[in-house]
Amino acid sequence: MINVSAAQLSLWISTYFWPFVRIAACLMLAPVFGSKLIPHRVRLVVAGALTVLLAPLIAVPAKVELFSGGSLVVTLQEMLIGAAMGFTLQIIFDAVEMAGQLLANSMGLSFAMSVDPLHGTSTPVLGQFYTIMVTLTFLALNGHLLLIESITQSFSLLPIGMTGLGHDGLWMLVNFGGTLFSGALMLALPGLAAMLIVNFGFGVMSRAAPTMNLFAVGFPAALALGLIVILLGLSSVQSGFMHLVDAAMMMITSLVSNQG
Repeated sequence: MINVSAAQLSLWISTYFWPFVRIAACLMLAPVFGSKLIPHRVRLVVAGALTVLLAPLIAVPAKVELFSGGSLVVTLQEMLIGAAMGFTLQIIFDAVEMAGQLLANSMGLSFAMSVDPLHGTSTPVLGQFYTIMVTLTFLALNGHLLLIESITQSFSLLPIGMTGLGHDGLWMLVNFGGTLFSGALMLALPGLAAMLIVNFGFGVMSRAAPTMNLFAVGFPAALALGLIVILLGLSSVQSGFMHLVDAAMMMITSLVSNQG
């Protein structure tokens, strides 16, 4: 008869429980995995499968009892670490969507709204188009596998324990939130500059020919030129998105490397 003590049982459960908390928190907020189109049960199954694969390689604090106040602290720390990793990468995708919204407003497509299934809100169609394009690019470049690799490395860079991101790590995450605006401006700036020139030209035309109806002539022309700008700028959007993904992955590594 095999005798299992309470301490051994607690150690076995904690070996899988705490890694599962970090992995599940990351997948709940990370792009692609955290989409509302993917049921919660599927995310939990994926998180459980990754936990089963990684748990034997992860060291857990043996001195912390599973049902204790210290266990609650460790659980909250693991949840915060996983959420920070997923949120860091989600900021990049939100920046791309914001870039599409800025460009849509400048070319007169802001009225073309539809329900975004990823967020459950109404957003311009151009922003959704950019989001779908970069999501396919992310998957084509095995970005989802890179995210899983980052989760795996995080357990060695920042082991499970009562020490989490710390003050410095949280401040780094707050500062990285500015990428939502700077990244959106970087992606949309070429198109915004082109549309600014177009609008400036229409302004000169209105001064030269005051009787011309700019609403009847300028709007179709701005829309057609805007579509041309979008077509010519697709490659720059993809390259800018790849640059932002690299920055996000470096940020994730810096977060889990910080022991503050």
